[in-house]
Amino acid sequence: MPQPTTHLRTVPLAPEISLHLAADSAGLFDSAGGEFRSDEPPPFWAFVWAGGQALARFLLDRPETVAGRRVLDLATGSGIAAIAAAKAGAAEVAASDVDPRAVAQAVRNAEANGVTLSDSIDRPQVLLAGDVFYSPTVAAEMTQRLRAARRDAAEVLVGDPGRGYFPDRLFERIAEYAVPVPAALEEAETLVTGVWRMR
Repeated sequence: MPQPTTHLRTVPLAPEISLHLAADSAGLFDSAGGEFRSDEPPPFWAFVWAGGQALARFLLDRPETVAGRRVLDLATGSGIAAIAAAKAGAAEVAASDVDPRAVAQAVRNAEANGVTLSDSIDRPQVLLAGDVFYSPTVAAEMTQRLRAARRDAAEVLVGDPGRGYFPDRLFERIAEYAVPVPAALEEAETLVTGVWRMR
């Protein structure tokens, strides 16, 4: 699949951060000729999603949430939440994703913001996940991983704009933002997005 063209741009809700992003007019499947292909994940990493923006804003405004702690950003995408955690003073931050291109993009974006991401992290104290409840399969897998981390005493924070498979009964909302988003992705110009802490 061809790679989408990206340019370094500031993030609407967190202008302290710049990311290599596709144009606002680009759609998720544009680089694949508008087709979904199951053999390769779409380039989620070329866009800044509402959940990641909300998490980033929350961490930048409340650095004590991650300061001095080991942080893992699951399904990192562009790496925005991981970068915000690093900027907020986390002791160590790792970004993970099923798509190796996303991890590479997160590292590239971290470098553009003067922070460093680790390859992996043992027993993270804080787990971050933005916009991960968009399909039943992914939601079930992510819920299982997040609950396991919570049982292991990690604080689990999720950014979600009301995706259809978000298990809100497991979370309490701790912040809410009106997040600017590209209409080509979301069919809206803003999404009200919560930051949620797993119970």
